[in-house]
Amino acid sequence: MTANGWFQIGLYVVVLFLITKPVGVFLARVFERERTLLDPLLRPVERLIYRLCGVDENKEMRWTEYGTTMLLFSVVSLILLYLFERFQYWLPWNPQKFANVAPDLAWNTAVSFTTNTNWQAYTPETTMSYLTQMAGLAYHNFASAAVGIALAIAVIRGVSRHESKTIGNFWVDLTRCFLWVLLPVCLVGSLVLVSQGVVQNLKPYATAQLVEPQTVETQGPDGKTVSQTLTRQVIAVGPTASQEVIKMFGTNGGGFFYANSAHPYENPTPFTNFLEMLLIFAIPSGLTYTLGRMTKSQGHGWAVWSAMTALFLVGLFAVYWAEASGNPQFAGVDQTASALHSGGNMEGKEVRFGIANSVLFATATTDASCGAVNSMHDSYTPLGGMVPLLNIMLGEVIFGGVGSGLYGILVFVILAVFIAGLMVGRTPEYLGKKIEAFDVKMAMLSVLISSLTILVFAAIAVVAKFGTSSISNPGPHGLSQILYAYTSSVGNNGSAFGGLNSNTLWYNSSTAIAMLLGRFFVVIPILAIAGNLARKKTTPASLGTFPVTGPLFTILLTCTILIVGALTFFPALSLGPILEHLLMISGKAF
Repeated sequence: MTANGWFQIGLYVVVLFLITKPVGVFLARVFERERTLLDPLLRPVERLIYRLCGVDENKEMRWTEYGTTMLLFSVVSLILLYLFERFQYWLPWNPQKFANVAPDLAWNTAVSFTTNTNWQAYTPETTMSYLTQMAGLAYHNFASAAVGIALAIAVIRGVSRHESKTIGNFWVDLTRCFLWVLLPVCLVGSLVLVSQGVVQNLKPYATAQLVEPQTVETQGPDGKTVSQTLTRQVIAVGPTASQEVIKMFGTNGGGFFYANSAHPYENPTPFTNFLEMLLIFAIPSGLTYTLGRMTKSQGHGWAVWSAMTALFLVGLFAVYWAEASGNPQFAGVDQTASALHSGGNMEGKEVRFGIANSVLFATATTDASCGAVNSMHDSYTPLGGMVPLLNIMLGEVIFGGVGSGLYGILVFVILAVFIAGLMVGRTPEYLGKKIEAFDVKMAMLSVLISSLTILVFAAIAVVAKFGTSSISNPGPHGLSQILYAYTSSVGNNGSAFGGLNSNTLWYNSSTAIAMLLGRFFVVIPILAIAGNLARKKTTPASLGTFPVTGPLFTILLTCTILIVGALTFFPALSLGPILEHLLMISGKAF
């Protein structure tokens, strides 16, 4: 760990804090239909969309109608993406003449991008055509992010309203999210990335003559090893910048290139690296201020932000320490940072980013449900790799995905005030509303669906040949690879321990189911809570009311997240990264 590394981390946290209020205020103004600077340009477009689609912008929905509309929109979007993939060979903008995507992989990818997971069990630059990338994948980067933000706003309305049967209009929230929030930032951000060297074109892939021919060995269809001499290199290009910004700003994570944000065409400079990390947290952090503003309890919004930030910094310190300490099996090797080398464990990391920016990116992308990477998590030390895994296991509530992080942490807020109510012997209250059995049951259902899905699928995969045949390492690291795959799928994160070959019938099918459960079967109970809270009356605070605005609440919320989230997976972590760490320090390799 170096002073320069800590300075860059500190700068990131300070800038994030400074943008939280402006982003939060803007989001609140957009969704409360207050006037913004963009209104003269966008309101005519918005009205035209409603007129063409037959949407009454003044009609609001109950939570059941809101959820049903969201599900129907997602199903139609999923089917359209699946068809794009299955017919891409005959569609335009396919200069490389890529074949149609296989059914199981097309289904997995369609589910992945619809649920904001962006899990990629394929190499994008050799699988997807330009049309599939732009009209299919990039569109879903916008749509899935907009759905998440709309759901978060609906849940906030449920908390803030009283004696109300409705929580908003899904079509209005979705449209305003597209027009006011996502498109303007992505338009400007794409131009900024292009100015830094990120590729943006529709040309066929370029080729370069190798200075020195290379001999490679590949396995033929008959299983025999074949030697081949290469004299040319194909260099993938394409519409990257336009997909890169929404990939980060919408916490999607699916890159144009397989190397993702480690690729210089996606992330070429220190400035783009900082900007992309900042985009990951921009909306999730801002939504905490929106929560406080719309509920008229700004202290509560900052308390939630503080809990998120505390967990973020603890995880960041742990992974930074683990990676900067290096591997003890390299006996006699100086692994301390100096002017001549980066020090620590640099396997799987870009030298241009170093350890500090690699672990900051890894922590941010797994705290949010982004999944973009600028280093390979599979190459981290056991404890360094455990932190990104644990971040997702906690429910993607440490800032979390756009929208999903906020409505996810509100589940833990419900549980925290319920626990506080039990400790003082009073009916739990949250911002003046009584928390009843229905609310707690729905909150626990949301938590249990996630953990049960992860553990059941991982248990099947580690005992069946169709699961273990895909891992690259035996022993505890192989368990970590499988556990990470299902945790990432259920958490709608999309990052992976790269040593797992997930492009098989089993993993394509099972991770798709896990993504659907992790997205929609989690949010429906949360919408039910929002609808139930919206109908309740508010009661004035009394001396026995547990405040949800101060440091005590922040500590209780943080502990609730750790106890409910972390302890559920402790046995699995003990058999995976913790055991691997103990083997590493004892000098054993596998």
